Amino acid sequence: MSKTVNTTRAQESTNAIERLYITMRHLFNRGFYKPSGVSGAALRQSLLQLRPEIYGSIADEKAELNGLMYVLERLPEGIEQCRFINLTSDEGYAGSQFKPIIPPKRRRNCYRIDDEQMNIEITRGRSDIYDILTHLTFLFIESEKLSNKVLIEDTDKTVRDWVKLEEAAQKEELTQLEREVALIHVANILGRPFIEIMAVHKQLSTATEPERFIKIIYWLGKLAIEEETTGNKRAITFSPMLRERLGHHIHGERWANRIKETLMENGLMKRPIHIISANMHSVMNSLFAQKALSKSFKSKSKLEIYEALSIPKNSNLREKVIAHAKKNGMISIDDVSGTNIDVQIFDMAKLDNNACCYDMPLSCPESEKPIIFVMDYAFGEQAYETIDELLKPYGIKKNQEVFLNVASITIMGKAGILEGGKGDIMIPDAHIFEGTADNYPFINELSKEDFEGNGLKVLQGAMVTVLGTSLQNRDILKFFHESTWNVIGLEMEGVHYQKAIQSASKIRKSIREDVKVRYAYYASDNPLETGSTLASGGLGTTGVKPTYLITDKILTQIFNS
Repeated sequence: MSKTVNTTRAQESTNAIERLYITMRHLFNRGFYKPSGVSGAALRQSLLQLRPEIYGSIADEKAELNGLMYVLERLPEGIEQCRFINLTSDEGYAGSQFKPIIPPKRRRNCYRIDDEQMNIEITRGRSDIYDILTHLTFLFIESEKLSNKVLIEDTDKTVRDWVKLEEAAQKEELTQLEREVALIHVANILGRPFIEIMAVHKQLSTATEPERFIKIIYWLGKLAIEEETTGNKRAITFSPMLRERLGHHIHGERWANRIKETLMENGLMKRPIHIISANMHSVMNSLFAQKALSKSFKSKSKLEIYEALSIPKNSNLREKVIAHAKKNGMISIDDVSGTNIDVQIFDMAKLDNNACCYDMPLSCPESEKPIIFVMDYAFGEQAYETIDELLKPYGIKKNQEVFLNVASITIMGKAGILEGGKGDIMIPDAHIFEGTADNYPFINELSKEDFEGNGLKVLQGAMVTVLGTSLQNRDILKFFHESTWNVIGLEMEGVHYQKAIQSASKIRKSIREDVKVRYAYYASDNPLETGSTLASGGLGTTGVKPTYLITDKILTQIFNS
């Protein structure tokens, strides 16, 4: 007699992620779907089964406020008012009268076409689509909760709390008393304490939209109520051009060719190039900040200088460092390709005496002085597209190609940690691709020992490249961490970078086979700890120390290579 085999929560969650991605790809190929239809229900059901940590109490009846805040920072302002959301390629909106709306935590151009439609430009590949659709599905779930809560059963009427909220949302301006009355009604509808609602209202309030939170809740509920009572359905569409272009590296090729043209024009193609994927400040500041700001910070430590530079109001200090860097061989390439990846090129042969904080070996000839190439973070699958295109030889004429002299490739960034807290450091020795059997071991030039003794926890082991940070589930992560996979953290780009590096160095031979590889991450969150997920807020100055510690080790190795 056969025994019943019960699936674990980790297995169920893995199945839910797989269903989500299969459904999303199907909907993309189909070209449209209605969130309240069968396809939308499949997405909602999978997300509710998965219950990602970042979305907290998504499966409960009460509203999930931290998840809502997280999503709103990554979607365009006003999207909750739009019945029609159209995902497009770069189709020339930049040259129109439409003003781009850029979400604070995701660099993507969005355009409000009219009262009912929002267009979102997708130039960063499939990961961007998955990211948006997951966030939208969360919004629709929260929207449906509102409708279920305020609609009186078997009627088109709503409860008194909703009537009062509607009145407040339609007013041009609210007094403090009117605002607090409206928020009491919001608290009743959302099933959350008044004090919590007040805090979220304050956080979302802007100078131009002081009642933004009240209006967001109103519009989320209004569209869901209208779907239920009038049959006016919301719809997500994918433009024909987006469906045709996706996966063809159009933006990545445009981006890479512009960079190679710049390298060629400046005679840098033959020099050893060290590629670093990082932010747009840590390498520049590590190279030049101490020297550029020596008069202003005579008795300050390097860390104090870096912390001062990270404060938003200190733009004058940042300008001084940029001016000093440009004077000493920095070339900036602002992105116009649609990838949203800016670039800095540092020519170490153009340094004035005592201009840089690192010393070059005296025996190093001019032709061997390094070029440090810094590119801003890629996003998910976009990492493969950009690095794959960058490492290809540059075709200057027909049947004539110039190969880049790539000496090293370094990936530095933020990641989720599974044992430790914000600001701790992870040094991977392999990347595992979530949802597949694909794994990419490599020899990392950086090691755990490089970072010990600095007051930060340092972990070394495998890392999981996830399909989307917003889909992470405690059970899957616990399995990866506690099993023989020995996973120390999760991020979104590692596999995609390493896949491109391995194909260029081992198979296509477009760069040297012994190219040096460095990976290092600092923890932005711990998804296994309640209250420590990405939805709990940013790193603040906690990220300054690990960022510059990692950058220093990278630059020391480059200058000594």
